Amino acid sequence: MIGRWFDSLVNRAVVLVLGAVLGTALILSVAASLLSRGELELQARDHVRTLAELVASGLDDKLGRRLALLSHVARNLTMSETAFRGRARVLLQQQVALQHQFDGVYLIDAEGEVLAEYPDGFRQTGLNVRARPYFQAVSRGLTPVISEPYRSNYRDLPAVMVAAPVFNHQGRFIGMIGGAILLQGDNFLNEFSHVRVGGSGYLVVATRSGLVIANGRTREAMVPVPADHPVLADALSGFEGTRHGPGDGGPPSILSVQQMAQVPWFVVAVWPTREAFAPITRIADTFLWILLAVLAVLVPVTLWVFRSLMSPLQALERRVRAWRLGTHAEPLDVAGGQEIREVAQTFNRVIEEREDALAHLAEREAFFRSLSRSAPIGIVQTDVLGRIEFVNPTFEDILGRPQSDLERTYLMDSVHEADRDSALAGWREALRRQQVFRSRVRLNCPQRYGVVWADVMAAVIETPEKALGTIVVVQDITHELEVEEALRQEQQQADLILGVLQEGVLMVDVDGQVRYANEAACRYMATHEPCQAQNFFELVTIEAGGRRWGLADFLAAETVDSLYGCLRNQRSETFDIDLTMLHIRQGKYNQRMVFVLRDDSERRREEQRLSWEATHDSLTQLLNRRAFTAALLKTLGESVQHDRPSVLMLIDLDYFKPVNDRGGHLLGDDLLRRLAELFRDSVRQSDAVARLGGDEFGVILPGCGLDQAEALAEKIRARVEALYLEQDGVRYGVTTSIGLTEITRHDSGPREVMARADEGCYVAKSRGRNMVVVVPAPPG
Repeated sequence: MIGRWFDSLVNRAVVLVLGAVLGTALILSVAASLLSRGELELQARDHVRTLAELVASGLDDKLGRRLALLSHVARNLTMSETAFRGRARVLLQQQVALQHQFDGVYLIDAEGEVLAEYPDGFRQTGLNVRARPYFQAVSRGLTPVISEPYRSNYRDLPAVMVAAPVFNHQGRFIGMIGGAILLQGDNFLNEFSHVRVGGSGYLVVATRSGLVIANGRTREAMVPVPADHPVLADALSGFEGTRHGPGDGGPPSILSVQQMAQVPWFVVAVWPTREAFAPITRIADTFLWILLAVLAVLVPVTLWVFRSLMSPLQALERRVRAWRLGTHAEPLDVAGGQEIREVAQTFNRVIEEREDALAHLAEREAFFRSLSRSAPIGIVQTDVLGRIEFVNPTFEDILGRPQSDLERTYLMDSVHEADRDSALAGWREALRRQQVFRSRVRLNCPQRYGVVWADVMAAVIETPEKALGTIVVVQDITHELEVEEALRQEQQQADLILGVLQEGVLMVDVDGQVRYANEAACRYMATHEPCQAQNFFELVTIEAGGRRWGLADFLAAETVDSLYGCLRNQRSETFDIDLTMLHIRQGKYNQRMVFVLRDDSERRREEQRLSWEATHDSLTQLLNRRAFTAALLKTLGESVQHDRPSVLMLIDLDYFKPVNDRGGHLLGDDLLRRLAELFRDSVRQSDAVARLGGDEFGVILPGCGLDQAEALAEKIRARVEALYLEQDGVRYGVTTSIGLTEITRHDSGPREVMARADEGCYVAKSRGRNMVVVVPAPPG
């Protein structure tokens, strides 16, 4: 039964068409699915990475501002230890700004006892927190800290402490001020934990020590980070990037890790892949339903069309039988496909041998018209005057008019008025020279588009005796011209955009020859547009990462993203650049490399400025305490390399507070700047001078020797004593109490050396101030 069904050409043709449709649909659906999935994955990775970066940056900003605010408050609390303990509650009540930034604020003395708290309901006053890691970190390091998560004394709730040390006027540690942030409280941490990634994604904030700060899925805090989770395990080691992996106890997800700058924490954005790729599933379902609907319509239509196309075979069979029986005297003329017509024409040629010349001519005309009807281009036959005698269906479709309307009309009437004269003159000249006429003209088509563009070719139909007319071939090229115009406009727009970009954009081939370059790229190469056909790597040299990059390096690289380096052209002009390179058609015969060159000088200047501000005091331009501590650590490590011992000098100003109180802070600031210049001018360039506090300064003298350092200290003391500022007829000045001590390899750290030098300052003040006191290092 199946065999008989396939014996039909119609059924075979239907199966072939349906197979082609299904195969094409399958190929398109697979290709679209792969392309869509790749694009969606790129978008999803960008989404989670951007969200992780924003959250990490937001947390860094909020923690940094709270740390800076707390440090500022701590500096303003400089007072005696007795005043600090006695006024703790009043001092804390005055810190309204801190009360709004933290869930709890505490003043703690140097022994770890909580002197005051806000709010009072926490009932922490009187507790001793000496054992708390944050207290130990502040009291030992004497710098502000952001603690690791810990279980607070208030209802055992998890919290993070931001703390800063408080010193007396002599720079001695007398306690600390701390702000607690509850991990599950109504604060910015809780806000970040509620941020959603898509519909079901979430955020996780954790420390590099392995504790969860906030989990947007479970709302847990102070629980260990799962050690068996591959992405989280790498994040604990400092990994930063985007990967696929299992969710935190959930389905497979896209995870992006962003390390934080203020604290050793990291942020993880988790987006389940099922939700990220949901649009592909919906598209596939829709495509399937559309395909089923198309097949439901296509099957009966295809059967009907092919049966209609094959029906002339039955007519052919009936007429052949009629010719055989002699009941049909006219030549056989059967419409249908080319194969059917070829059978009919073969039969007619046998009959034509018995027909006269007129019948033979009529049959040849029928043959021509049959061929022209199935031609994919327009065919027009005219007489010698240019009047239309025959048009094929394609030409009817081009003009939107049937043959009955076109017969006996002049072909030139269908040509647009703007092109008619030139086309008529060219046609006549071609006929005179017996050549084929070729031209591109516009045709009037009011019932379709108004005007269409066409390629026209005309030749003469002639016999040895006379010309019979012309045969004209017409091809509609309107769509092709529209596509060409659209491509040309897009090219012009792309050239315009690239031309006004500040970044240099150029494309080179595998030999380094420039194939395209915009104006900015030509400026980098010190050439004038156009700069094509020149070798890019002969015009410039690129150095980055301590080496020179040549053509072979870029060809070997997959892509180059944000290569920070230096570009030098033939004019010896040097540019700090951020270079990006990508391959086009990599590995193929027409491979290209596209370079994008960005000016990176401003970013580098900004990095230098920020680095300088992070290590220097803004008022005096001297090193700050953090940079001074780093320099002291370095000197301790290098102490064995010097023939003469290094010396630490601490300078404490005497009677500086009356200058501020009577002369004003502006006068006090001016005096501090003058003193900073005096200290810098008094020491060597290799010595480190820093402002450690309000009126406390420090100097590190590597390889100086104690005797020379003491002489230098006396010189500084005398110069400071002689320095005065005058305001409103009143002279203002200060003296110094200076403590000196050697830096030895037996010292355990900066704190021990600072303590000895600080002791010298205290002794100098107790002996009446304005003197230098040397505190010897303990024997080794």
